[in-house]
Amino acid sequence: MSKKINIDIVSDVVCPWCIIGYKRLDKAIEELGLQEHVVIEWQPFQLNPHVGPEGENLREHLMKKYGTSQEDSVRSRQQLSSLGAELGFTFNFFDEMKTYNTRDAHLLLDYAKSQGKQMVLQQRLFDAYFSEQQDISSRETLAKLVADVGLNADEAMAVLDDAEAEKALGKSQTYWRELGVSSVPTIVFNRESAVTGAQPVDVLKQILKEVQSQ
Repeated sequence: MSKKINIDIVSDVVCPWCIIGYKRLDKAIEELGLQEHVVIEWQPFQLNPHVGPEGENLREHLMKKYGTSQEDSVRSRQQLSSLGAELGFTFNFFDEMKTYNTRDAHLLLDYAKSQGKQMVLQQRLFDAYFSEQQDISSRETLAKLVADVGLNADEAMAVLDDAEAEKALGKSQTYWRELGVSSVPTIVFNRESAVTGAQPVDVLKQILKEVQSQ
């Protein structure tokens, strides 16, 4: 009988490589037949904590933050769209696409975890942002998304103004930063070893086999 493998995915909702990384991990788990032996938790990492409520044009934001050119952006979006399609995920990038502050989304993901619905909400948020071109910083949008996955919207949305929930989110982000996580996705196995970036399926399969045999 295989032992349980606990996996933490440190991620942000507006990170395209995070959904690619997760989809590849999911494929690796499926190909090894480990679905019943893996427990996944999503952990918070805010890429853009200083972005205001109106968001920022994604291309302009990346240009300012990383020096990305228009050509780089076009190439990157084509690559991500192609990789997503291979994994059954649709990226619908558009010129006016914005990046957002994801504080509220992370608070809701933590609440969803307490209700056993973190995974479905995480995937719903990825779909809403990347496939459906929705503003996942809007509280009206978030209320609909939590209802979509069967959560009590009023109860969930109350968390967004809860000081204790805010404190817990800050503590969690600090915990991962202090462990050395500085980019996403970072996938952590049994809190003993980790890989960063969207690793190929074969690499993830090898890691899972090694973790399983320890």
